[in-house]
Amino acid sequence: MRRSFKALISAAVVALVAAPTSARADGYVRPFIGANFAADSASGKSNFGVGAGYMGAGIAGAEFDFGYAPNFFGSAGNFGDNNVMTAMGNLIVGIPVGGTRGSGIRPYGTIGLGLVRTQLDGAVGFPKIANKDLGLNAGIGVMGFFSDHAGIRGDVRYFRNLSDENSTNTVQFGGFHFWRASFGVVIR
Repeated sequence: MRRSFKALISAAVVALVAAPTSARADGYVRPFIGANFAADSASGKSNFGVGAGYMGAGIAGAEFDFGYAPNFFGSAGNFGDNNVMTAMGNLIVGIPVGGTRGSGIRPYGTIGLGLVRTQLDGAVGFPKIANKDLGLNAGIGVMGFFSDHAGIRGDVRYFRNLSDENSTNTVQFGGFHFWRASFGVVIR
């Protein structure tokens, strides 16, 4: 009995040592700041936000991106209080150059769907306007890590709403669109 117990323990130790390691998800959080461009009213206007996601097995994953752009349509004196808020769920695909641990870089592409909310509280004599539309975003970027847990990230994304109030179709590209360039830290 003693011999079979030792053999069982030995077999278990060998199995644990020889077993392949399971793939670990590479989770991250990224606060960012940036600027909007390629939209007449938004060019040069600032934005900020936060994103969180994971890269399963290091190559593909999912992320949530929340962005807010105050005074998107111009200063409050001309247009009243106004802003654009985006909340998107994205697929992200990137190749980790240098591995998923330690220092390295990861170029990536992303695409997703979510909410695009535009709001103008109206200057004197103008009505309050608030739209909540289904929207899409797509972009490219790069993450650079200095260590296992900290790095920087920059990307450029295109945002567009998918509804047009003047259309009888249920889904089509709307007329509201802009680009966002952002830069921030990434913590994994």
